[in-house]
Amino acid sequence: MADDGLVVVGASLAGLRAVEAARKSGYTGRITLIGAEEHLPYDRPPLSKQFLGAADPGDVIFREERVLRDELGVDLRLGRSATGLDAGRRTVLVGGDEIRFDAVVIATGATARMLPDAPYLGGVHTLRTLDDALAVRGALDSGARTVVIGAGFIGSEVASSARARGLAVTVVEAAPVPLTRSVGPEMGKLLAELHLRAGTDLRLGVGVASIEGDEVVRGVVLTDGTRIPADLVVVGIGASPATEWLRDSGIELDARDGGVLCDATLATPASGVYAAGDVCHWRSELFGGRLRLEHWTSAAEQGALAARNALAPGAAKPYDTVPYFWSDWYDSRIQFVGEPAGDEIEVVDRCWEEGTLLALYRKGDRLIGALTVDRPTLIMKLRRMIATRAGWREAVEFAREKTRT
Repeated sequence: MADDGLVVVGASLAGLRAVEAARKSGYTGRITLIGAEEHLPYDRPPLSKQFLGAADPGDVIFREERVLRDELGVDLRLGRSATGLDAGRRTVLVGGDEIRFDAVVIATGATARMLPDAPYLGGVHTLRTLDDALAVRGALDSGARTVVIGAGFIGSEVASSARARGLAVTVVEAAPVPLTRSVGPEMGKLLAELHLRAGTDLRLGVGVASIEGDEVVRGVVLTDGTRIPADLVVVGIGASPATEWLRDSGIELDARDGGVLCDATLATPASGVYAAGDVCHWRSELFGGRLRLEHWTSAAEQGALAARNALAPGAAKPYDTVPYFWSDWYDSRIQFVGEPAGDEIEVVDRCWEEGTLLALYRKGDRLIGALTVDRPTLIMKLRRMIATRAGWREAVEFAREKTRT
């Protein structure tokens, strides 16, 4: 590899793992890490979990600056957003600067969506960055009347943190059933019961007409005419791949969400250009199509592999995984493995008195997914069964046996 080295765009988990993997593989050339935020790479999942609710949220920074600069030999460019990429000239644009590369890993993550036409008011936040989390935590510390827009996993975790403090919280969800895309409608209905059991005011099938206030938020008006007083509004309606800076680069982006289209080795058609994490659409042999995951585990794995493949393309290895994510609501740990788009869902065990749930997802004659609530010993065994293409009947019998013991 020439002297221009490896450029990693995105000081994210995927970006950090790319840097670390490059050095672990023996690469001694130049590494440049570009990050839009001023912060060093940090852990995002705690921002909507223990960071909001714990008395001491702890430190979410992965590596001290000394480690990155001195031990890993990284040229850190923080607080500066990439504004373009020229694959032919092998350059990344950062404002008026050009940074040349021999290989590049795109790991810019995703950007939280805001409601269209939402006014710019104090107390209205998304929850994606460390600065977002600090602002939301400060409002909760002040006892804010809280409205969460969106009953997905991020919004539900915010609601859980508010209720843990004894605060009143309303969750507004436009869909009649939450989490349909993530876990399916049947399971979405069951998980919604966790909100009701915790005393959260859950409003389903109703949208937001307006957010009211003068400099700071005062309330949320719903499409059914209801007005809910609020000092804090957290918008949790999903995120989009942060790829606007690639629009004129020639890098092929997915027509639906703008993610970077990659092959199984995480490579784009452009020579030396790879992607990892929330931005990456990759081909999964296990699930027979393209996947894009916004999960901690896949971001870490993809970042490391993308860097290794970029530095040694002749020995590039394909990436595949069984998706895994978790979410903490109230006193419950929700875990999901696999894919929710199946032909059938079987609830093997449901015991709300003990707070447990186990459901399996079938596609054809295979197990393709599993959802558990507070059954941590089972979920990774089921993940391994999905990875080995376990048959449906085998999986159901296994799950039934485990829930009886």
